[in-house]
Amino acid sequence: MTTVLTRLAPRTLRGRLSLVALTTAALLMTILTVVFNTTVRHHLQRQADDELRTRAAAVATTVDTSGPRVRVLEASDDGLLDANVWIYAGTRLLEQPPSPAVSLTHAAGRLVARGGRDCATVTAAGHGSGGIRLCARPVRSGGKPATVVTALDLAPYDSSADTLLLGSLALDAAMLGCTYVLTRLAVGRALRPVRTMTDQATQRSTVASEERFGSVRLPSELARLGASLDTLLDRIRAVLRHERQLTGELSHELRTPLSRIVAELDWWQTRPRSAAETRATHQVIADAARSMLTICETLLDDARGSTHTAGTAEVRPVLRRLLERLDVPAHVTIDLTDHHLHQGGDTAGNLEAGIPPALLERIVSPLLANALRYARSSVVVRTSRASGSVRVDVTDDGPGVPSPFADQLFQPGRRADPGDGHGGAGLGLPLARRLARAAGGEVSYDSGHTPGARFIVSLPTG
Repeated sequence: MTTVLTRLAPRTLRGRLSLVALTTAALLMTILTVVFNTTVRHHLQRQADDELRTRAAAVATTVDTSGPRVRVLEASDDGLLDANVWIYAGTRLLEQPPSPAVSLTHAAGRLVARGGRDCATVTAAGHGSGGIRLCARPVRSGGKPATVVTALDLAPYDSSADTLLLGSLALDAAMLGCTYVLTRLAVGRALRPVRTMTDQATQRSTVASEERFGSVRLPSELARLGASLDTLLDRIRAVLRHERQLTGELSHELRTPLSRIVAELDWWQTRPRSAAETRATHQVIADAARSMLTICETLLDDARGSTHTAGTAEVRPVLRRLLERLDVPAHVTIDLTDHHLHQGGDTAGNLEAGIPPALLERIVSPLLANALRYARSSVVVRTSRASGSVRVDVTDDGPGVPSPFADQLFQPGRRADPGDGHGGAGLGLPLARRLARAAGGEVSYDSGHTPGARFIVSLPTG
C-alpha cells in the first residue's frame, strides 16, 4: 500500500505541496460542510416544531375543558384548524383529520400516552423520505385534561436542507479547485528563485564564475540555501585550485629530471656507446627517476596536509648534490660558500636543518633554477646560522625583480615579464615558500639587494 501511494504521489515539489494544500482544504471543508448542514437541519426542525406548537396553541383555544366533558368549539377557520390535528380527551380520540394515515394516528396516540409536550417524526407512505413531524400540547384550564396533536409535512424543510447541502458541495468543489490552482501558482512563484538558481547552475560554470547565489534578494529560507551553496562552491573552488596548483607544481618540478632523461637517451642513441658509457647513462637516468619519485612523494605529502618534517639534513651536502644535478649554463659560475657566525661554538660547516633532505631540496631547487635562469655570470649560494635558525642565501647578478612586481613575487602563476624569453610558469617561488612555511621556516626576497636578486631561506635547526 505504501509503495502504491509513493508511486502515485507527484514527483515535483510543486505538485506535492499543491496536493497537501488540496488535502488539507478538503478535510477542513468537509468538517465545515458537515457542521453547517447539521446546524441547518436542526434549525429547520426547530422551525417546524415552533410552527406545530403555534398551530397547537391556536387549536387549543377551541377546546373547552370547563364542563363535565371535553368539547370542541366551532371556529370561523375550522377547516384550517382541523387539517392534520388530533384532539384527545384524556386518551380518547375526539377528532382527527379526514382520512388520516393509520401510522400517524398511532404516533399521535403514543405522544398523548407519554403526557404530551413531546414531538416525534413518523415516516408515512406518500410523504417522501422526510416524513411527518408531530407535536403534542396538553390543554388544561381547570377541567378534564385534553391534548392537541398537530402534524406537519417535513418535505419542504428537507428540500431546503438538501438544496443547501448541494449548494455547499458545489461551493466546496469550486473552493477546492480554486485552492489547487492558487496553490500551484503561489508555489510556482515561490519556487521561481529555485528554478533561476538551477538554470544558473546548468547554463554556466558556477565553479569558474564569480557570481554568487546569495547575491540576489531572496526569501530567508532560500537565502540560507544560497549561502550554503556559495560556501560549497567556495570549497569546490579551493579544491580545484589546489588540484591545479598541485598539477602545475608537479609538472614544474618534474620538468628538469625528465629533460635529463630525454637528453641522456638522445645522446645514447646517436651512436654506439661503450659499456662504461651505457652504465653512466643508466646511472644518470636512475638518479633522475629517483629524483622524480622524491619530488612526487614530497609534493603529494604536502597536498595531503601531512608533509613529513621529522628528521634532519646536513645543508652543505644536500646543496652540493643539488648543484651537481642542475644544468648550469656555460656562461654562469656557481659558488657555494660558508659564512661562519659564532653561535655557541657551532660552525657553518656542519649546519643541520630540522627537515628531511628531500624537503630541503624542494625548497632550494626553485630558487637555484630562477637564479641560473636570470644570472648574467655568477650565482652565489651562502649558508650560515643566524638567530637560532639555518639560513641559505641564493644571490645572482641578473636584472633583479622590478619594484612594482615585488609584492606579487610569491603569488602562483605570476611572472614579472612573461615575454622575457625565459621559461617558467611562476610556480617555483610560491612552492618554495609554502613548503618552507609548512616546515616552520620562511622564504623571502631581499628587496634592498642590488644589483641582481637575493632570496633568503630560513629553516629551523636540526
